[in-house]
Amino acid sequence: MLTTLLRDSRALATLAVPLVLTQLAQVALTTTDTVMMGLLGTQELAAGGLAIVIFNQLRTMGVGLVTAVGNQIAAAAARAEKDAQEGAQEKGDSANEEVRRIVRAGLAVATLAGVAGIILMILIGQALSLLGQDAGVVDRTQTMLMALAPGLLPCLWFQAIRQFTVGMRRPQALLQITIASVAVNAGLNWILIHGTFGIPRLGLTGIGVATSTVYLLSFIALYLSAKKDSELAPLLSLNIAKTDPATVKRLIALGVPIAATYGSEAGFFSVTALMAGSFGPDALAAHTAVNQLVYIVFQVAVGLSHAASINVSRELALGRTDDARRIKNTALACAAAVMALVGILYLTIPRLVLAPFLDSGSGQALTIATHLLVVTAFLQFFDCAQNIGVGLLRGLDDTKSGFRITLIGYWAIGLPAAWLLAYPLALDTLGIWLGLLTGLAATAVLLLRRYSASLGLRTAGHTVAASA
Repeated sequence: MLTTLLRDSRALATLAVPLVLTQLAQVALTTTDTVMMGLLGTQELAAGGLAIVIFNQLRTMGVGLVTAVGNQIAAAAARAEKDAQEGAQEKGDSANEEVRRIVRAGLAVATLAGVAGIILMILIGQALSLLGQDAGVVDRTQTMLMALAPGLLPCLWFQAIRQFTVGMRRPQALLQITIASVAVNAGLNWILIHGTFGIPRLGLTGIGVATSTVYLLSFIALYLSAKKDSELAPLLSLNIAKTDPATVKRLIALGVPIAATYGSEAGFFSVTALMAGSFGPDALAAHTAVNQLVYIVFQVAVGLSHAASINVSRELALGRTDDARRIKNTALACAAAVMALVGILYLTIPRLVLAPFLDSGSGQALTIATHLLVVTAFLQFFDCAQNIGVGLLRGLDDTKSGFRITLIGYWAIGLPAAWLLAYPLALDTLGIWLGLLTGLAATAVLLLRRYSASLGLRTAGHTVAASA
């Protein structure tokens, strides 16, 4: 058993480690932004944090729309590889053409999602004054959103190409590009915030402009890198005019439930950010700081989830259902080990963990955030498990179950619990985070049970078909 777990862990890590590191490097962009917002002041941190929550809500849903690209390409590439090994060259060529169709369709979907997201972002910014937020925070948030909005389109183009490289199991360039983008983002932030080299001093708005610029540069870099890869270049097509409507329809059918699932989770956190804001700027600043820490650690779950999902798609395409079953336990074991280590840090050195976001002069905000970290030490186990569950189901091409389950876990269980604990029971921001924990725990249990049941039914179906 232990030998099998170690072997499966190494196989998962081959794809997961580059993805986890890429995710961590990518979140460093937002972390850098958050740190620099904190240097500008509590009001700027609250406003910028709220703008990033809204941007991430729409970005996450857009990413969800193109996430199925990776699974579809992994399955098509596995079939092409199998056909080539069996000497069926004509079938292999057909599978390669399918990969090209998926890439074109993914970029088309990303474009549509980006344009729609930009419009929604601006409209949401205009409606913030109706949601009980501080007037000074609203003004700054609206300006920040206007600077962030143009970056959504290249961000989603980048994600479409990323899914292509991951589906082809060649994600290495992602890490290099993302690390470089962190350095570029930090430099641009500093220049635009303080107005050096003759550029006007933009303050908080400069952070949004820098982020949008970095997304554009990252997309260009990833595209050029893929074109230089001898294995990826023949399959990479940006000619959206040749997009196959049937492939677009298939990706949207798979992607809409994923986007709704991601949006359900992001929306859950967005609503809780608005709830935290109702307790004042200190509570919102504390919520923003701790939420950023959760977001950082969550990237481990995202990398493991994506790697597990791609591997499930590949194993099922090759007819290896037993291997697909073991992937769940392997991913959860790896996640639990990382979450335990991080949780120990939260409980033993909370002020040091919070130092990049809230200094000793932050007063009430720092006190609130320290209490929230105690809840977060346990919350992150369930947050990680539920994300892995969504990825596993996606590997089965079951994207609808994840959405239905998150509606129950987040909105029917988590949000009412957060409201009850925060307002009637007067636990304020701490009550919000206890509600988050409750919702994530319920969602994790339901998702993992669904995956086991679905895989069991699929296995039984294969057994019956084989015996017939």
